[in-house]
Amino acid sequence: MDLAATALKPAQRLTLWDQAYSELKKALLVGKFQPGQRLLLRDLAVELNISPTPVRDAINRLVAERVLERGVGGQKGGATVPLIGKEQFSQFIVIRSLLESRLAADAVARCSADDIKGLQSTLKEMQKYAAERKSDLYLEAHRRFHFSIYSLSTMNIIFDAVENLWLRCGPMLNMVFPEYMHQVRKTDFHSAAVSALKRRDVQGVADAIQSDIEQAGRYICNILENLEQGRSLPR
Repeated sequence: MDLAATALKPAQRLTLWDQAYSELKKALLVGKFQPGQRLLLRDLAVELNISPTPVRDAINRLVAERVLERGVGGQKGGATVPLIGKEQFSQFIVIRSLLESRLAADAVARCSADDIKGLQSTLKEMQKYAAERKSDLYLEAHRRFHFSIYSLSTMNIIFDAVENLWLRCGPMLNMVFPEYMHQVRKTDFHSAAVSALKRRDVQGVADAIQSDIEQAGRYICNILENLEQGRSLPR
C-alpha cells in the first residue's frame, strides 16, 4: 500500500474537530487502520498536527457511531478498530444491498452526461488497478465510483446510513480484499450500472448495484469463514 497516499493530512486551525473527524473517516475507508489496531490519541494528534482534544472528540463520535470501539483506558486511551466476523459482515451486506440499490435507483433522475463521463473515467481506473492487482488503489477508486452515484440521490438519511456501514465494514474489507482481487474482473456489475444509468433504467441500475454487493459479500464471507476456522483461503 502507498503509505504516502493514505497518510493523514495535517488539520487546519479552523474547525479542527470536523477536520479530525473527516481525516479519520478517510483513513478508515482507505485501509490505513487494520482490524484490531489500537488508535492512540497522542499518535493521531501528532500526525494531524493538532492537540489531542479535537482528536478525542472525533474518536468519541466514531465510537458513538459504532465505527470504533472504546479502548480499555476510556476516553484517554483512544479506541480500537473492531474485528468483524462472518456473521456480522453478512448482515452488513444484507443492509448495504438494500440501501445502496435504493440510492442508485433514486440517482437516475439526476444523473447527467458529465456524471456518466466521470463514472466511466473512474471505471477505467478500477479496471487498470484490478489488472495490476493494486488492491488499495482499486478500493479507493471503487469507493469513489459508488459514492459518485449515491451522492446524486436526494435521500440524505439513507446516504448517511450507507456511509456509516462502509466505515464499519471497511477495515475488514480492506484486510481480506487482496484475496478477492482475482474475482473482480469475472463479472463487471459496475459497467452494467453505468450502462443502465445511460439508459435511464432505474431497475437496471438497482439490480447491478445489488448484484455487485451481494456477489462480493458472498465471496468475502467465505474468506472470513475460512479465516475463523483456520482453513486455507479460497482460490
